[in-house]
Amino acid sequence: MSRKREHIDALLQECINGKQSAQLEVYNRYYKAMFNTAFRIVKNSAEAEDVMQESFLNAFTKLHTFKGEVTFGSWLKRIVVNNSIYHYRKQQKKNEVALENILYKVEDNDEVVSDHELTELKAQKVMETMRCLKDNYRISLTLHLIEGYDYEEISTIMNISYANCRTTISRAKESLRKKLINAY
Repeated sequence: MSRKREHIDALLQECINGKQSAQLEVYNRYYKAMFNTAFRIVKNSAEAEDVMQESFLNAFTKLHTFKGEVTFGSWLKRIVVNNSIYHYRKQQKKNEVALENILYKVEDNDEVVSDHELTELKAQKVMETMRCLKDNYRISLTLHLIEGYDYEEISTIMNISYANCRTTISRAKESLRKKLINAY
């Protein structure tokens, strides 16, 4: 075992024992790389800083679960990546415009439109917009959202890998969302 590895192992044991100076040394050793990792995912320096801080807290509280099968830096980086992805997805959901606000704007013509009629109009608009998608997007979305097939079944039907199927459907949803937003 290298001296560097022995030193980090000793530091980690001190961290487990609650020694704050050891935690500070571990933090100082890894914070720049972990910040850069978080920043590449969340694309905002203040949010990357928050994710990095949260990741270090997670790591120090879960340090007893570190088995040493990989280097500590790799283990910590996995925590940062997972927290960054979670944070990024959470931010994306906050930034999404509600589908109801996009799909159909009923003008006030003294005409009362029932919820059922409004839902039908929205569904028609989605279906019309889906027809404008690329073939593989349209087919995969139709199979998934309308026909109710799961990813595994769709990957078999379309003769693509499971991962490719998930990616295609995700991109198809995003393409549909953008087309619906641009229509209004």
